[in-house]
Amino acid sequence: MLKGGGDRLLSVREAAQQLGLCTATVYGLCAEGALPHIRILNAIRIAPLDLAVFISERRMIKKP
Repeated sequence: MLKGGGDRLLSVREAAQQLGLCTATVYGLCAEGALPHIRILNAIRIAPLDLAVFISERRMIKKP
């Protein structure tokens, strides 16, 4: 389960840690519109539910 929840938004660093990616990659995903985010002044925040949907939509299941 993803950390965060309720009204707590994730920072780019927290999202990157949960995805196992560097922050530059997460910034890039946000910039290209692949990862929904909220911009508050100069800070980008990601809702835990949006991160969970992002992960589930990209999950690859190997067919037998």
